[in-house]
Amino acid sequence: MSLYRCYLYFAVLLFSASQATAIEPPQDRAAVNKWEQGPYGLMLRRVLPPGPDPRELPQPDSAGAQALTRYCVQCHYLPSPYMHTPERWRVVVDRMDRRMRGEGNMGTLMKELMEGVKAPSQHELDSLLAYLGKYGQNAINPAQYPDLKTTISGQTYSEACAQCHELPDPKRHTAKEWRKVVERMQKNMAWVGVVKGRTRNPHELKIEDILDFLERHSRAN
Repeated sequence: MSLYRCYLYFAVLLFSASQATAIEPPQDRAAVNKWEQGPYGLMLRRVLPPGPDPRELPQPDSAGAQALTRYCVQCHYLPSPYMHTPERWRVVVDRMDRRMRGEGNMGTLMKELMEGVKAPSQHELDSLLAYLGKYGQNAINPAQYPDLKTTISGQTYSEACAQCHELPDPKRHTAKEWRKVVERMQKNMAWVGVVKGRTRNPHELKIEDILDFLERHSRAN
C-alpha cells in the first residue's frame, strides 16, 4: 500500500472513530461483517446511514428490489429507492456499476476497495433501473409551493432535506406519516454528523419548522 493510501486510510479511520457509533439493523449484519474484515471498512460504512429493512421496500420480492439488496450493501448500507429521482438514479447506478467493476475514479485504490465485490449482470442492472425508475423520489415542484422560499418553515425544509437527497413532494405522505419519516431522517442526520444550513446556523434548522411545512401541504389520507 502506498504512503498516500496509508494516509487516506488512517485519516478515514480517525474520522470514523470520532463519529457516533451506529446501531446496525440486523439485515445489514452481513455487510458489517465484510467491512470489519477489510482495511477500508470504516470508510465504506460511513457512506450512508443505516438504511431501511429490505422487507419494507416496495415490492420487496421483485427482481429490482432483490438486486438493490444484493449488490448495494456490499459497500454501504441499503439505500431507499426514494433517495433520488428516477433520472438521478440512472446516473448514480451507472457510477456505482463502474465502481463495482473496479473502474471508478480512484485508480488502483478503487480496485482494492472493490476486491471481492460482485457486479450485477446486465439483466439485473436493467431490473434495478426499472425498479428505481418506478419507485424513485417524486421531487417537489417549487412552482406549486411558493412558500418553499418565502417562509421560514419552507426554507428550513429545503436546507435540511436537500443535504442528503432530492426534496420530496409533501403530497407523498399524510401528516401522520411525515412525523415518522422526519423522526427517521433526524436520526440519519445526527448519524452523518454533517448537518448544516446554507444561510443559518445548523442549530436553527428546527424540526418543528420542517414538520410545519410538510404537514400544511401533506396528503389528506
